[in-house]
Amino acid sequence: MNIVPTLRKSRLSVAAATVAVLALALSACGSDDSGSGGGGGEDKAQAAGITLVKPGKLTICTHLPYKPFQYKDGADVVGFDVDLLDLVAKDLSLEKEVVNIEWAQVTSGAAFQAKKCDMGMGAMTITPARQQAISITAPYMDATQVLLVKKDSPYKTLEDLKGKKVGVQADTTGKDFADEKAKEIGFSVVVFNDLALQENNVKSGRVDAAINDNGVLYDFVKENPDTAVVAEFDTGEQYGFGALKDGSGPKLVEKFNTLLAAAKTDGKYNEIYKKWFGVEPKK
Repeated sequence: MNIVPTLRKSRLSVAAATVAVLALALSACGSDDSGSGGGGGEDKAQAAGITLVKPGKLTICTHLPYKPFQYKDGADVVGFDVDLLDLVAKDLSLEKEVVNIEWAQVTSGAAFQAKKCDMGMGAMTITPARQQAISITAPYMDATQVLLVKKDSPYKTLEDLKGKKVGVQADTTGKDFADEKAKEIGFSVVVFNDLALQENNVKSGRVDAAINDNGVLYDFVKENPDTAVVAEFDTGEQYGFGALKDGSGPKLVEKFNTLLAAAKTDGKYNEIYKKWFGVEPKK
């Protein structure tokens, strides 16, 4: 009479033990093979002398949108800068997490000091003031400022805009350039908090023109044929990624510099560049 219950209990115990062992095995395999997050990524970062804001993640601060460098595509943040920093994330077996934040917090270093992120992206021009505040990688792209107007506009040069309104983006080198030229020429500078507002206010006619980086404004014109880039200004700018001035910041910068050099040698950089700009970079 008691044999059946005993056998049932024994079989259930064996089955439970088997499931537990199988779950542990699958868990171990998942941790080893995922290549992102988890102990593996954290171990690689620590081995490189890098302490992360969030274990297993490369946390990146930016100010959205700045297409095609970084912008939201559905729930994901994608773009040229995103793909370049993915080189670091993959090398260290980390997941990426993007934090949208005021641009000045990135360029001033406040975001890194507050441990909001490990690195900053955003087509950031390398300047002496920024180099004083944060660690910055080697240049990964050359850039310059350009002038955006409505396609039927009579404005072709900055001089044509005397007495007119020129839109700029807050906390950018484009704003610095426009402020300087406004004193010489006599146009009004209108500041917008983000790129999309700046561009759309040219389309609506609230401002007569806009000044910003060539990469983003040429990209805007492709999708908005009622606008045009009519002038380029040789500002000789170069982009870099930011990180904390001390601590793990310089090590992340060194890691990216090494990976960037390799990507330029093996063709990966050209592949990423062509994906977002349609052409390979000029040699």
